[in-house]
Amino acid sequence: MKTLIRKLLKVWLSIFSRRDSRAADPRFRAGLLGDRGEQTAVKFLKTQGYRILATQHRNTFGEIDIIAQDGNAAVFVEVKTRTSAEVGQPFEAVDRRKQEKLTRAALAWLKTNHRLEQPARFDIVSIIWPTAGGDPELQHFRNAFEATGRGQMFS
Repeated sequence: MKTLIRKLLKVWLSIFSRRDSRAADPRFRAGLLGDRGEQTAVKFLKTQGYRILATQHRNTFGEIDIIAQDGNAAVFVEVKTRTSAEVGQPFEAVDRRKQEKLTRAALAWLKTNHRLEQPARFDIVSIIWPTAGGDPELQHFRNAFEATGRGQMFS
């Protein structure tokens, strides 16, 4: 019986220590911060009258954080969350390469959902969420960029 208890304790400790090491990994913490930011963005967009169609939508071209409906327009929202603006504002991370990737993913979504004739746009929600536990600072950029890259997509 003591041997069984020791084995169970050893397994439990190994699982517990893995969780601790994972929580210490900055990539894991960034993922949690990103998820909190996306949840906050969804709540904010709903207060603005948006209807949320999908979150964390993945296809072969990439991931779209939030897909929403605003009036008759399909809105593809990229959410960027940081703990500070030390390395720049979060929205600045949506560079041309990211815009092209979002454009391809959005076009694929529009095709799959038979909405190619529907107006569409790209918004960015930029959030600074202080680690000290303060309230997040949220900025919403409507129509933040035009469809970018090769292909045909017009809003």
